[in-house]
Amino acid sequence: MLAQVMPGERIVDDNALSDAEALLVEIAIVADPSPERVARYPHLKWIHSVWAGVERLVPLAAARQLPLVRLVDPMLAQTMAEAVLAWTLYIHRDMPAYAAQQRERIWRPHTYVAAGEITVGILGLGELGRAAAARLVDAGYRVTGWSHSAKAINGVETFTGVAGLHMVLARANIVVVLLPLTSDTHHLLNVERIAAMREGASVINFARGGVVDTDALLQALDDEKVSHAVLDVFDEEPLPTNSVLWNHQKVTVLPHISAPTNRDSAAKIVASNVARFRASGELPTLVGFERGY
Repeated sequence: MLAQVMPGERIVDDNALSDAEALLVEIAIVADPSPERVARYPHLKWIHSVWAGVERLVPLAAARQLPLVRLVDPMLAQTMAEAVLAWTLYIHRDMPAYAAQQRERIWRPHTYVAAGEITVGILGLGELGRAAAARLVDAGYRVTGWSHSAKAINGVETFTGVAGLHMVLARANIVVVLLPLTSDTHHLLNVERIAAMREGASVINFARGGVVDTDALLQALDDEKVSHAVLDVFDEEPLPTNSVLWNHQKVTVLPHISAPTNRDSAAKIVASNVARFRASGELPTLVGFERGY
């Protein structure tokens, strides 16, 4: 698809390149490769990720002072917003409880709670978080949000700072994690912050596994502090078959599918960015190495 939208460029699978050909590579278009694969190209001018998360590439790019671009795609944002709404409804409408009752052949209706009585707290208000917040507001939920820097979003009460984070966690019935993984956000949801959450709240993690302390979350689930967790991302992927998460009655495991990159839209965005670079030397907005996104 990249070759179709960039007929003037030579697009090659890096597995097919000889060491001599690797010396000619100017632009690396990547998903989530090991840094060693990218280090093979000594004459790179810049790296373009087709993923929104680039934490594995930041150390390599920073060490070589290589410009690093992450995918900013409205299609990706809308796909994530759709997933956040879907799994918010899954929790809001008691789907885990009804699935458990079905396995036990129990016929028991639960009391309906209107969306307007449910507060969803979004951690991370970047492109994906803002799109998700807007979709939730349209669906009638009360929405709060927290981010590293102050944001203003219609219909959303936003917070920043340590006190603001605790405010969002204390209010939310459902906490949605959409933060990039950086040194600042690693285990952001730890024992202390999970303890600050509303009793019986649920967690949806569509960011990176490392943002949530899995051991602390499991303890909170076992203690009934947290009622359910929908996890799409993990410290190790694929999730090992011996992980306790697979069979935990209060955990829904997803195979990193909340917002897959759309090949068509991503290819067109990459093509546009490369064409601009060839014409003027201009690069898209770059990842800040200090902040990690």
